[in-house]
Amino acid sequence: MEGGMKGKVCVTGGTGFIGSWLVKRLLEDGYSVSTTVRSDPEKKRDYSFLTNLPGASKNLQIYNADLNDPDSFGDAIEGCIGVFHVATPVDFEDKEDAEVVIRRTVDGALGILKACLNSRTVRRVVYTSSASAIQFCNDSNKMEYLDESNWAEIDYINKVLPKGRSPYPISKKLTEQAILEFSKQHGLEVVSVIPTFVVGPFICPKLPGSVRTTLALVLGNEDEYGMILRINMVHVDDVARAHIFLFENPKANGRYVCSSHIITIEDLAKFLSAKYPEFQLPSLEVLKDVKCYIDFADVSSKKLLDAGFQYNCGIDEMFDEAIQCCKEKGYL
Repeated sequence: MEGGMKGKVCVTGGTGFIGSWLVKRLLEDGYSVSTTVRSDPEKKRDYSFLTNLPGASKNLQIYNADLNDPDSFGDAIEGCIGVFHVATPVDFEDKEDAEVVIRRTVDGALGILKACLNSRTVRRVVYTSSASAIQFCNDSNKMEYLDESNWAEIDYINKVLPKGRSPYPISKKLTEQAILEFSKQHGLEVVSVIPTFVVGPFICPKLPGSVRTTLALVLGNEDEYGMILRINMVHVDDVARAHIFLFENPKANGRYVCSSHIITIEDLAKFLSAKYPEFQLPSLEVLKDVKCYIDFADVSSKKLLDAGFQYNCGIDEMFDEAIQCCKEKGYL
């Protein structure tokens, strides 16, 4: 088959945490990969963490594309049998108007789907959503588990989140709804993956936000303790594998929660203290006084497991590999 043993696929947002790991996994699995990065006119960005991946010299192409211009993704998608749409704007510093960020995310995704439809070669799109698209439910604390039937409520998001953090979950919800509706209207196969906090090693240079948050006890980020009182988590490699599994599974359809483990901040502190005595972690007494940032219900990935997927990584791998990676890259 042209362009690799399994064919050519596109990964948008290849420089991000999940996107870069997905590129790595796809190359290992025998795919030819085209990935998109934002334009770099001054050529200051170093993409060697992608181009040095095993198999990249023959089977990886990097294209410039931007969600502000959905047509810019056409070249990267041309000839592909599948597209993994991972790219998403993240602006927690409130530098842009919320409506601008949300509109860019939705319109960009729909433009990419149109390019997939026009290609006549793309057989399925896998979209990377977020647990924030389901967990911001007003009555979530009354439910034992949330699943693919739940959707975040925009009014509730605006009520409980600081202004700068609300565009991300709103955009993830509205984009996921829009692409699933597009799928129904146009007959293009679209599947969405809904990961919780993604933990583990990273090949991208920047410290991923989800790794920073889940390592708050180690990094001393006290303002984030309230976000990890009880967290649902998944290893980055399991997230990447879930994307590929859902692309390759002919029966896959709709939404799939991807989350393998749940841990409380107290149990996390005990685990880290036992394995990493060199870190000065807060005492359990101190942690008892941490106030909950948002009271999320746990999520269930029963649908993904019932489809035949199996998680490979546990808590040990998540934190051991994340901490080792942070050490190697100078964040610890």
